[in-house]
Amino acid sequence: METVKLSNGIEMPIVGYGVYQVDPAECERCVSDALKVGYRMIDTAQAYYNEEGVGAAIAKSGIPRKDIFLVSKVWISNYGYEKAKASIDESLRKLNTDYIDLMLLHQPFCDRYGAYRALEEAYKEGKLRAIGVSNFYPDHFIDFANNVEIKPMVNQVETHVFNQQVQAQKYMEEFDTQIMSWGPLAEGRNNFFTNPVLEEIGNKYGKSVAQVALRWLTQRGVIIIPKSVHVERMEQNLNILDFTLSDEDMAAIAKLDTGKSLFFDHHDPEIVKFFMTLR
Repeated sequence: METVKLSNGIEMPIVGYGVYQVDPAECERCVSDALKVGYRMIDTAQAYYNEEGVGAAIAKSGIPRKDIFLVSKVWISNYGYEKAKASIDESLRKLNTDYIDLMLLHQPFCDRYGAYRALEEAYKEGKLRAIGVSNFYPDHFIDFANNVEIKPMVNQVETHVFNQQVQAQKYMEEFDTQIMSWGPLAEGRNNFFTNPVLEEIGNKYGKSVAQVALRWLTQRGVIIIPKSVHVERMEQNLNILDFTLSDEDMAAIAKLDTGKSLFFDHHDPEIVKFFMTLR
């Protein structure tokens, strides 16, 4: 498995398995399947309500804990120093582990500074091996990174062929922060799976549209966590490191960028109001 090196020297797999929208009742089975086909990074979150399923699957897998890179996120209802501190311990309990490899702040709202201080403290205590943020746009990110003790090691943002985050990635690199994609397959939106550019490139390599799009991300150094509940697709999403897209292919895919979210804009006042109802 290819890895990226975080600013503290830790090696993080560039491909992992995400469990967003995986039913808590089905999560243990899905993560077990993902581990069996070869995934060694699992991405979950407090807001997904399936941390316990992830923890159970890892415990029963027989794979040494040190060989699995575990990611979770603190939800905004747990922001503020004291709440975040307690929620980290609760996530450790649910995940049935002594440490989490990477813990992120899930959204750029509410008392993010207080919550991040709890992450910094837990990092120093060894409960977290790495810390970072999620959904921080460049303006949020630059402001935040300049005002915390430990710079975020990862920023997980919506990143796919239609919203490529090229400039955002450059800003992250200034702070030695790795970019991590959520929604790397755009959840199939914008006719993703029938895109003619991706189909044509895929035919050249004997790869699917999804595999081409995922490989394009990893060749840019973007960490990805594609999700599927089907074993055969889990395998396909993992089987992307045995070919290399040409410069011409990379450039063709770069032209697909719309520079806009296919989901929601964290700068939209109505979206911000919606998040305030989730505190």
